[in-house]
Amino acid sequence: MAKVTLGSALRRWISDGSDLERLEFPATTLEQLLQALFAHSPSLRGYVLDEHGRARHHVALFVDGEVVDKQQLSRPLAANAEVYIMQALSGG
Repeated sequence: MAKVTLGSALRRWISDGSDLERLEFPATTLEQLLQALFAHSPSLRGYVLDEHGRARHHVALFVDGEVVDKQQLSRPLAANAEVYIMQALSGG
C-alpha cells in the first residue's frame, strides 16, 4: 500500500472529517494514488489538480523524499511508496 501524507492546508478537505495526516491506498502509479485519494475525498481534487487534470502550480508532490515533476503523474510507485502532497500558502 502506498502511503500519502497531506500538508495541513489540505487535510481539512478529507471527507470523513478525521484530519488524518496519512492515508494508505493500493496504487502502482502516482496517478492511481491520486485517483484513490480523490475517490475517498472528492473535494481535494480541485485543490490538487486544475480543470485539465494537471497538478496545480502551488502544489508540491514528493515521492520517497524526491520532488516529482508535475508532468509525470504516471510515474510508477513502489509498493510501499511514501507520497507527500503540500499546498504552498502565501500572505502578508
